[in-house]
Amino acid sequence: MRLKLLFVATAMVLPGLAMAQTIPAQAPAAAKPVDKSAPTAIEGVVVTSDSTAMRTSIDRRSYSVANDLSARTGSIADALRNVPSVEVDVQGNVSLRGDANVTILIDGKPSGQFNGDGKADALQSLPADQIDRVEVMTNPSAAFRPDGSAGIINLITKKTQKPGVNGSVRANVGSGGRYNGGISATRRQGKLTLSGDAGYRRDVQQFVSETDRAILDQTSGQFLPSTQDLDSQNESDGLNLRGGLDYDLDKQNRLSAEVRYRGMAMDSDSRELYSARNAAGAVSRSYERLTQGEMNRDNGALSADWRRQLTGAGHELTAHAEYEVTSFSRDGRGLTRNSPGVDSYETFGFGIDQTRANLKVDYVKPLPGDVKLKAGVDLEVGENDYDNRRAVGPAPGALVVDTARTNRFLYDQDVFAAYVTYERPFGDFTVQGGLRAEQVNIDTHQLTSAQKNSNDDFKVYPSLFLSHTLNENNTLNANYSRRIQRPQAQDLNPYPVYQDPYNYRAGNPDLKPQQTDAFELGWQYRKGQTSYLATLYHRRNTQSVTDVVTDLGGGVLLTTKQNLGKNNSTGLELAANGRLTPTLTYSVSSNLFRNEIAAANLGFSGTREDTMVSGRANLNWQVTPKDFLQLNAISSGRRLTPQGYREPFRMLNLGYRRKINDKLSFVVTGQDVLNTIEDTVIIDTPTLRDTTSRQPRVRAVFVGFTWLFGGGKQREPGFDFSGAQVGN
Repeated sequence: MRLKLLFVATAMVLPGLAMAQTIPAQAPAAAKPVDKSAPTAIEGVVVTSDSTAMRTSIDRRSYSVANDLSARTGSIADALRNVPSVEVDVQGNVSLRGDANVTILIDGKPSGQFNGDGKADALQSLPADQIDRVEVMTNPSAAFRPDGSAGIINLITKKTQKPGVNGSVRANVGSGGRYNGGISATRRQGKLTLSGDAGYRRDVQQFVSETDRAILDQTSGQFLPSTQDLDSQNESDGLNLRGGLDYDLDKQNRLSAEVRYRGMAMDSDSRELYSARNAAGAVSRSYERLTQGEMNRDNGALSADWRRQLTGAGHELTAHAEYEVTSFSRDGRGLTRNSPGVDSYETFGFGIDQTRANLKVDYVKPLPGDVKLKAGVDLEVGENDYDNRRAVGPAPGALVVDTARTNRFLYDQDVFAAYVTYERPFGDFTVQGGLRAEQVNIDTHQLTSAQKNSNDDFKVYPSLFLSHTLNENNTLNANYSRRIQRPQAQDLNPYPVYQDPYNYRAGNPDLKPQQTDAFELGWQYRKGQTSYLATLYHRRNTQSVTDVVTDLGGGVLLTTKQNLGKNNSTGLELAANGRLTPTLTYSVSSNLFRNEIAAANLGFSGTREDTMVSGRANLNWQVTPKDFLQLNAISSGRRLTPQGYREPFRMLNLGYRRKINDKLSFVVTGQDVLNTIEDTVIIDTPTLRDTTSRQPRVRAVFVGFTWLFGGGKQREPGFDFSGAQVGN
């Protein structure tokens, strides 16, 4: 009993060290059969949907966000902030256990909108109300692509298997001109199931940034200071459309098809003030820069699936084919009033056109003795076309193309992969081994400078999972996997991308992939509505990829990417989940890890080391059978970077739900109610000192409703912390 109390206290105190609190995480347990009528398993993910708070299998943990009131009114980024192991910074960038190299899937499938530039914008603009569960795989098996050294986040959308017509209507109105809403419907009759979703989201946000910078002057030997302040007003609109069908040819064969569109448009107006001083302390240059910009992102995809149920339970053959097109553009106009100097006008833009075609076949074969064999092939062809442009001049009608900042870059990547996993129990032990072989062909073409490069690479990626059931309440597990983080297309483009007169970003054509070997040891206790989890992990990275800032002279900084010698992290993740009273439930989690970075090639001697603590906590109170209150607190601890560190940030959200009847409920949520979310990044090198603080003004109150329609009594998403689980 004292051990259990100590565990809960530790899980709650560690977030306190980071000046915040936490939410749950649990680990593997025994499996139960999967309903054969459930949607097809794609890329090893069983696409299911219910209101169970948490599920586990030998290689993943799955969390319900139907229980999260902020997910009713917020974005996917808001929902992910409440998931254990996951962190989302103020700009929408996602990380797992402090590592930002994360692969994001939707229903087990990759999506171009979550790759490259604009990924964070997509996560902050897409609504979370159609996400049912979030699967977290910090050590994915060989059945998954090895991309993303941190692991995989799989977003499972809501689905229904009820006969007849069923659906929901949602609408929310927030402060500051924000609002969102949507409708979902399913018609299931006989062999045919039709489904569709439509959603719209409007966001209005003020973004404030302050930079204090000092650059070493080689002539005087002094650090020359400058300041840069930015105030931006952003308005964005998002539209999401989806239609799908499932048709059962017979009891063994199902055909499925889906078409989807996700669009986003953002307008921004910004005012930037810059001031630099010389060695005597006098202002040497200053400017006021006024810009207007538009960003557009359109993503469309068409997919088809076939599932063949073979002889025997769980014996299946599935095939998935998909074609996806993504178009992204960011264009702007600016006026810079220089002192000293003359006014300068400019236009600038950045565009991406992406196409992706994928064919995947999976085979699952149960064998005698509860043995499970999985095998599959995965083929993908991708094309990327990048366009950077800038023009500058003394008047709007006298702009001249800036040839140093205008270029076109092509990036093609083809992947040919095959995998096999084998799972077998040995008494109280279960072992799953896997191996994945991938041939990756990459071709790049910098059209402006006529540079061509090719890189053909073949590698194998092993995975191993061990689980030992001590008794009905306690389980031990250990696992290992090898993963890779390949450079994104723009990471290899050497031409600078213009951000503002003193900040540019460029790729590195010599960048090499980062390889990660990940090890985990875990313990899980589960009894009734109570569960505890402890996971010790270690990640060994070689050729680690990181952002590096260099001085180009004249106060201009260039951010590019470089390979480090190594980057190791070792941590302990704790979680506790249960019931305090018949009406009060809690879930807390924390992550304590130490990061080691060898950054000698960046001007530092020895190895840089630091320890970080982060956490989250949920407190849920069922005041009456119809009234529900929720409190959620989040904290991200200080994080080490190769050239400095990132300061902690914290956030508090509140929610209330009033259930009118079985079909109608009202929700009120408060986001960042204390107005504390802020991102501060510090760079401290022998030649550069930079402190940048970014504050997105996201504090908001939303009021909304959900109306369920269709035959039969439909259950409002519950707050089930019973810890039910399902197998892989």
